[in-house]
Amino acid sequence: MQFGPILTEGKTKIVYTHPTDPDLVILQHKDGITAGDGLRRSVIAGKGALAGRTTANVFMLLNRAGIATHFVAAPEPALTIARRCTMIPLEVVQRRLATGSYLKRHPELAEGTRFAPPLVEFFLKDDTRHDPLITPEQIIAQGIATEAEVQQMQDIGLQVFVLLEQAWNRLDVTLVDLKIEFGRAVNTTADTPSTPPALLVADVIDNDSWRIWPGGEKSRMLDKQIYRNAAQVDAALLEDIYQRYRRVADLTDTFQKEAL
Repeated sequence: MQFGPILTEGKTKIVYTHPTDPDLVILQHKDGITAGDGLRRSVIAGKGALAGRTTANVFMLLNRAGIATHFVAAPEPALTIARRCTMIPLEVVQRRLATGSYLKRHPELAEGTRFAPPLVEFFLKDDTRHDPLITPEQIIAQGIATEAEVQQMQDIGLQVFVLLEQAWNRLDVTLVDLKIEFGRAVNTTADTPSTPPALLVADVIDNDSWRIWPGGEKSRMLDKQIYRNAAQVDAALLEDIYQRYRRVADLTDTFQKEAL
């Protein structure tokens, strides 16, 4: 497939302009895996294709459910064609069970404490500040998003979480938490830009985006946390991670059979 110029490159993907449609982009999923705001970095051959497969399976499920996303197509496992967006520099995290960094901030809670409905938190995307927690009031005051957009991100985030939670539950896998991002749709060919631009679930949702525990057992985790937790990184660990990511991609293939 042909690519236009590079728009941006991150730790795990490269975003290209589309060669013929200025309202589209091409995401190339890289084989990299990182932790600690990029302080730990490794390459796992084939991870990009697994990330692309997982992302495509998730976004197709969301699109079928009527949730607005930037996803258009996946012509190859490691490539995603998507609507071009101006990304909002926030990570929107939904939590069903208390674990990880949440427990560090709330040591009074027991691990596994269940949130009903899921808890929604916002984090500012800023590696130099380690993606700090940010309140809705601060988001609005700093002009990052409007009050209406904050509410929309909270509402859509919960819709996305519940839909994926149900899909994973049918596979006897617990969706513990989930990180998603949003963008404002770009329309370069319109006579007048839409006001306000449509808010879309964007970027990627892959095995780096959640915690998933088969049978609800943390010890059986299939997600990126195994890489974060490792005392050292060696070839055996990276092969183990690859096999977990491949299993997740295979499991999400079944999302296309879900009856909504």
